[in-house]
Formats: sequence, structure tokens, C-alpha cells
Amino acid sequence: MLIDSTLMLSDKQSVTVSAASEYIIDQTAAGDARHATVVALADEEFAGLSGLKISLQTSDDDTFASSEELASVSFGLEDLKTGRALLKMPLPSGTLRYIRGYYTVTGTASAGKISLFITDEAGR
Repeated sequence: MLIDSTLMLSDKQSVTVSAASEYIIDQTAAGDARHATVVALADEEFAGLSGLKISLQTSDDDTFASSEELASVSFGLEDLKTGRALLKMPLPSGTLRYIRGYYTVTGTASAGKISLFITDEAGR
């Protein structure tokens, strides 16, 4: 799988509190990502939390003041193991100019890292 740095939302981002992905994608700069696959990988095993929700958000502005949720998936601690592919799905329709990830942590996390990106690989 080829990973383009301009399509990275999180690169081994530590996720111990609820937060947005470390990067956003501007589709006018990165090109049209509408026919692509969204992938999330657990890079480090999670500890302490009871749940994690990964959301894909879109917005007309880069502040995400009025963002829309395109899709979300929730996981329990038992699902968040190192090396596990957490998500692999086509980028949902309805994307606006900007795309980001958002992580909602339930409980008190003490460890865990995620990579979230968009690739042109068609869900293999």
C-alpha cells in the first residue's frame, strides 16, 4: 500500500485524550481524494481506556467550526491491539474541502497510537 504524506491525518499520533487528528487534508492542495480508501492502524496497544471512537469529519473551513461527521466507528479496549487494522473503508461521499479525523476517548487512556490516512488502494 502506498501512503502519500499529503493524505496523512495521523502519523503514529498518541491518542490518550479526545482530540482532532494532527493533520487535515485540503482537497484543493492534495487533489481530489473522493475515490479513495480511509485506513486506520493501531501503532501502539492502548491501555487504560474503555472505548475509542474514530470519526471522519469534513468542513468548508480549516477551523472545523461547523464540521460534519462523514462516518464513525467505535472500539472497545480489546480491539485496540498493536498492528491491527481498525478501519478500511471507501471515503464516504459528501466530502467538503477539508477532511480530518477526530478521536473520542472514553475512560482514562495511558497509552495508544494511531495512524489514519487516505490511500488510493481499493480496500484490499
